[in-house]
Amino acid sequence: MSQSRRVAIVTGAARGIGAGIALRLARDGLAVGVLDLEESAAAVTADAIAAEGGTAIAVGADVSDAGSAQAAVGRLAAELGAPTVLVNNAGITRDNLLFRMTETDWDSVMGVHLKGSFLMARAAQEHMVAAGWGRIVNLSSTSAVGKRGQGNYAAAKAGLQGFTKTLAFELGKFSITANAIAPGFVVTDMTRATAERIGVPWEQYVQERAAAIPVQRVGLPEDIANAVSFFVDDRSGFVSGQVLYVSGGPWG
Repeated sequence: MSQSRRVAIVTGAARGIGAGIALRLARDGLAVGVLDLEESAAAVTADAIAAEGGTAIAVGADVSDAGSAQAAVGRLAAELGAPTVLVNNAGITRDNLLFRMTETDWDSVMGVHLKGSFLMARAAQEHMVAAGWGRIVNLSSTSAVGKRGQGNYAAAKAGLQGFTKTLAFELGKFSITANAIAPGFVVTDMTRATAERIGVPWEQYVQERAAAIPVQRVGLPEDIANAVSFFVDDRSGFVSGQVLYVSGGPWG
């Protein structure tokens, strides 16, 4: 690997939006640490990057555990080089109405989305500060403005927006930017699971969601990856602390 090649970490990159982001960053010329809970699952994305001639390694890590997050960043720094790009994409859903939601439902979602982003940012920022350059992108959601049955998820995604703006204030003097992307409806395994959970056929679900979107189509992982590509590039050096809704129209 060229010593000048920048190293990115993408969490939750085994599939869906995370895999799309990892592939795009590799195509942009970055070496990519593909993180997911199971290393074997992350390896699928890493292998796809390698098949295209890119550089990537798969790492299994629980981002909600401080030791696991720190160890993952340390391993990537040792094997790929100091990471100066971090994309906090890892996420889970435990949807339920308030009166049915358990403490475990709440804690699990907060742990992965909010605590996980904090732990990964804390571990990665030291490499960015040392390099005098860095990019942090946190994945929020249109659900941040509130959504029935997603009290935990909406709170976590709204929290990520505040966390992002705080990182921008604290890390800006080191030429580190922090921005958030809030996707709307995107075709992933997670949204397929939602359709299945509510008992709506997938094609019908997609058509109904597309009809409610101004551009009259649903999102794809590459739509989100395109936005990440801009935020982690030198072109975006004067853009920090922002939340970009990639949702096919105005939101919130």
